[in-house]
Order: sequence, then C-alpha cells, then structure tokens
Amino acid sequence: MQAGREDIFESRLRAFTARASDPAPAQIESTEEQTDLPESQSSMSEAPTRPHQTSLESKPDVGSAPPGALRAFYGRSKDLASGIFKERKPWAELADRTAFSRPTNFAEATERFRKNGVYFRINYLIFVMIVTTICMVLNPASLAVLAFLSLLWVYFFAVRTTPVVIGGRTFSDREKFIGLAIISVVVIFFLTGVGTILFTALGISVAAIALHACMRVPDDLFTDEAESQQSLLGFLTAPTSSAVTGLNVV
Repeated sequence: MQAGREDIFESRLRAFTARASDPAPAQIESTEEQTDLPESQSSMSEAPTRPHQTSLESKPDVGSAPPGALRAFYGRSKDLASGIFKERKPWAELADRTAFSRPTNFAEATERFRKNGVYFRINYLIFVMIVTTICMVLNPASLAVLAFLSLLWVYFFAVRTTPVVIGGRTFSDREKFIGLAIISVVVIFFLTGVGTILFTALGISVAAIALHACMRVPDDLFTDEAESQQSLLGFLTAPTSSAVTGLNVV
C-alpha cells in the first residue's frame, strides 16, 4: 500500500508541474482581448468624426445677397434722387398768379412751353409722380401689381447674387433684363388694367403741364445759357465739360 500511495503522489506532482509550466488559456484570451481593445476603441472614436467632417465640407452655398448689397442699392437710389431733386425750383415761383397771361399766338405759346419746361422740369416730374400715385392709390389692385413687379426687379438685380440657371442654361444680366421687361409689359398692358390707369395719369399730367407752361410768362425766370440748351429730361444726363470748366473759372 505504501508503494501505491507513492505512485499517486508522483502522478499528482507531475500534473501540478505541467500546469505550472504551461500559460493559462484564460490569461492568453484576456491578453488577446486587451491587445485588440485599442484598435476597436480607435475605430469607434474615428467613426463619428468622419461623417461630421464631410458634412461640414459639403455644406452648400446659399447664394443670398449680403446686407451690404441692399445698402449699396439703397444708397445709389438715394443719391440719384437727391441729385435730381436739388434742381427743384420753389413752388411759390411755379404758382405765381401775377406771372400768368394768355399767349398772343402759337409761336409765343411754343416758346413759353420750351422755356418753362426746361426751368420747371423737376417740378413737373414731381407733379407727374404725385398724379400717378393718387391714381394708383385709388386702384389698390393696380398698386399691388406694380409692387409685385417692383419686387421682382429688385430681387433679380439687387438681392440675388447667383446667376439664374433654368434647364442647365445660365442667363446673363442682359437676358434677365429683357425677360423681366417682357413680363412687365405683358402684365401691365395685357393681363391687368394697370396700363389704362398709367395712361390716364400721364394724360392728366401732360395736359396740366402743357397748360401751365403755355400760360406762365418766363420773362422773370433766371435761366443761363447752359440751362436753356437742356431738354425736359436734361436732369438725367451728366453735366457738360463746358459747364464744369465755367464753374472752375468762376
């Protein structure tokens, strides 16, 4: 029996030494998981950032006009209007009752019309605008149509900065101008009654201006040579070089 116990003890000792010499499978698996863990964590950390970067890089350009474009357009319009209205003559001089008389013949009426038209051209322009505004206010539908067309012109030439593309074709500014002009003419004169109202306002204005210009005696009006050579729409043209040099000499 003693020999059998020694055999059992030796077998257990060999088994214990074999376990001590070989690494444990659980430790090997744990070390493999630990070595693979940084790669998985790095892949997980990089995955959310890539779509975010692509979304920032592929952000489209809206193409809307900056507020500076609107301010520049408003500034140019304001400067043009202020430059025109600076040439306005006093309304008391326009309505001086002592300066009205009946012309003796057609030649005198024509000469009065020419001189008064050049001298009071800004006042006459303001009168036409006032009559047209009154006629439009009395017809709200026509006023809404004109407001809509005005917004179209402002949007395509002052607000929108990107070119107009229809069917893969890019339209130039000249083509946009022609297209909007055709649309405006069709809407005003064929689709709505705005054209009739505009002609009515223009007829009333021209008749009143012609009557005033023929009846107003221009003898007391101060007109220099450069001003007398201008037309009724002379305020839309730039000053001549002779006028500028004359001012410099003085």
